[in-house]
Amino acid sequence: MLFASDAFKTSQHLVGLFFLFFIASCGNDDGEAVNSSNNPHDSASDKYGMSLIWSDEFDYDGSVDNLKWHHQVIPIMGSSWANGEVQHYTDRTQNSFVSDGTLKIVAKKEQYQFNGNTKSYTSARLNSKFTFQYGRIDISAKLPANQGTWPAFWTLGANINEVGNYHGDTYGSSGWPACGEIDIMEQNGWNKNNLIGHLHWGDTNTGQYKNEGGTKMVSDTATTFNLYSLIWNQNEISILFNDQVFFIKQIDNSMPYRFPQYILFNIAMGGNLGGTIPANFSQATMEVDYIRVYQ
Repeated sequence: MLFASDAFKTSQHLVGLFFLFFIASCGNDDGEAVNSSNNPHDSASDKYGMSLIWSDEFDYDGSVDNLKWHHQVIPIMGSSWANGEVQHYTDRTQNSFVSDGTLKIVAKKEQYQFNGNTKSYTSARLNSKFTFQYGRIDISAKLPANQGTWPAFWTLGANINEVGNYHGDTYGSSGWPACGEIDIMEQNGWNKNNLIGHLHWGDTNTGQYKNEGGTKMVSDTATTFNLYSLIWNQNEISILFNDQVFFIKQIDNSMPYRFPQYILFNIAMGGNLGGTIPANFSQATMEVDYIRVYQ
């Protein structure tokens, strides 16, 4: 999910490198990895020749699990959101909640004021309190069909200095795109049959902004649960739809993908990829059955 705000497009050189053989970590006790041996969903514990290290099956009701998720409500202040987005993100259960075995993120048309700034749409943006380096993410989800919505499952380098993110400066303080971004799933607001997987990064030597990605034509993303996946190792990043790779990129030390990342879920409204919001828009929902991280 590309940041357009100048405040987050200042490339900074990444300071130092984590050891290449550092495999996965958790930022703190609140977000620590779930050991597969005590995960209740044993059928998912071993898959792809890997072990399940963190998951949320959303098999509870009410607010999202605050041991696993952080609501990022103030990432950017001002009259408009990055990328020209027009929503406020909230931590209210009107915008994110769990029921009937799934997470719902709901974008709504409503007047909502935050810190003296009023916008006409609300939504939710979740950060995982868990961080990881290398492995596979599987997300089973239904996407909103509504025009004007910009749903995303993505990751950011845990060293990003973005205001409101959960990890703060625990892993360092780097700007965007120097932190590195992996878009597992994005969908624009005008073509709901077009799936986007993309990387955004800053060259670790020059700080130059670079990006590369792929698209896949899909169908029935709104009424059927589909699988959106990332496979990330020391050599390459692959993005998959229903276990089929549609984008793959070789990575090296000039790219900031040797560092822990964390996971984000959100629906943005309008902006660069959301586009025009219809006048009759009222609300839209993204529904997640589960997220599982393997190593």
